[in-house]
Amino acid sequence: MSHRILSLSELSAYLHVSEGDIRLLVKRHEIPHRQQGKELIFPRNEIDRWASQRLLGMEDKEMNAFHSSSTAKVHDLSERHLLIPELMQSNFIDPYLEGKTRAKVIRNMVDLADSTGKVWDKEGLLTAVEDREDLFSTAMSRGVALLHPPHHEPYMFEDSFVVLGRSQQPVLFGAPGGAYTRFFFLICCQEDKIHLHLLARLSMICRETDALDHLLDADSAGEMLDILIVGEREMIDAHSPVKS
Repeated sequence: MSHRILSLSELSAYLHVSEGDIRLLVKRHEIPHRQQGKELIFPRNEIDRWASQRLLGMEDKEMNAFHSSSTAKVHDLSERHLLIPELMQSNFIDPYLEGKTRAKVIRNMVDLADSTGKVWDKEGLLTAVEDREDLFSTAMSRGVALLHPPHHEPYMFEDSFVVLGRSQQPVLFGAPGGAYTRFFFLICCQEDKIHLHLLARLSMICRETDALDHLLDADSAGEMLDILIVGEREMIDAHSPVKS
């Protein structure tokens, strides 16, 4: 979806939210919107920022509902499709991230993303991630941050992918309550829907499985990747068990 302005019906399909619920959010001034004559319109870039922030702040029940509604409609994915093996490789993971400050960690993560060979505009990605963190920290509880640029355009990356860094020491990155952060994902997606879906899935893995505890003790990038895949499979099994 390349156009910059969404209609009410387009936004409903994009977010998997009913038009009535969107109208309620508009009435409460809880979603970015404009009035164009009698029609509601929604700037896509503002919606992307709003949706990312809303996902990061969702309670588990809300996150589960979003993931369930978006699963089959994003990138032709089925409920039980594993994303991590498709979007990550062991060389996309740095178990010994050197950064000790927020600014240095961001640069480390963009360097890691660039090392995959999938980034076409490294400086643009760096600026975008910095701007996103200035707007609202992506650090969550449990010591993890889900970095991402505020907009997702095909020209920025060769393909969608994710990188992960584990800092050598805890970093103050803006997590709620001043908590420290050790794990940094950088989500690099060509298309908005897969970005929001992946953001929800990673959030659920971090919240609902023991993946982060195991990642802390992992000895190698390959082991960390295996842990994430197991965590994703556990999360999927919990929410969409195999039917007998």
